[in-house]
Amino acid sequence: MSRSARQERTIKFGVAGPDNHPAAAGMKKFAESVAAKSGGKIEVQLFFNSSLGTDQAITTSLQGGTVEMAVMNSGILASLAKELAIFDFPFLFANEKESDAIVDGPDGKKMHKLLEDKGVVGLAYWELGDRRITNSKRALTTVTDIDGLKLRMIPNPVNVDWVKALGANPTPMPFAEVYGGLESKAIDGHENPLAVIAGNKFWEVQRFLAITNHQYNPQSVIFSKKVRDTLSPVEKKIIDDSADEATKMQREQSRAAVAANPELHKKNGMVVIRFAPAEVAGLRR
Repeated sequence: MSRSARQERTIKFGVAGPDNHPAAAGMKKFAESVAAKSGGKIEVQLFFNSSLGTDQAITTSLQGGTVEMAVMNSGILASLAKELAIFDFPFLFANEKESDAIVDGPDGKKMHKLLEDKGVVGLAYWELGDRRITNSKRALTTVTDIDGLKLRMIPNPVNVDWVKALGANPTPMPFAEVYGGLESKAIDGHENPLAVIAGNKFWEVQRFLAITNHQYNPQSVIFSKKVRDTLSPVEKKIIDDSADEATKMQREQSRAAVAANPELHKKNGMVVIRFAPAEVAGLRR
């Protein structure tokens, strides 16, 4: 019997980044696990580079049941439940152990539970690592160097506010438009984890990288409630167990990449400057 003849369900799983995005490893592991656990009856189709639409468009598709699954910055989901904006607050977590304890514990589950009335089910939290600032204008060695820069931000009021507080000009922009915005000089810079900067080869359009570690964004792995309500208990268990397996692997791979990434960025021509503790303290203020 052919694979297509045995297949009973297809799940479309999308992300804004490319197929070497930090989330991609988790997505691939999830798809493999689902196929194995279901005996090939459930196929997970992976979509990269915003091919299913922007994060906002995919969220709407999840609510309508035309897309089954996605992974995105948890703070973006503040558009559905304002409480999730807390995940965009700078310096929210002290370290990985603390972030894992929060998102995997009652608080993280409570946040995802808020999405269900909006037609979205939170399955797990993945990660990209701490965020850093890049720009094409100048090396950033002090907090005051950020003043005046036009920086792309995730469209979220918390992000807009902290950029304004530093004297920079926040420019909300969908991720799919960032490379073009940097290339055309419509924006001076942006902020993202090292793995995202590397995965999208932003060094081609950015010269300076500041290791600020100013923000840690959990990534919400989310599922359409409309579709989930049609799953059998067995299918739900396959999805949930596969998400848990993928979460463990995705975090391990993401964290292993962080140590190597600064040298990779230097090798590709970026000027990499690590903020001194006094300057990090200035960012906190």
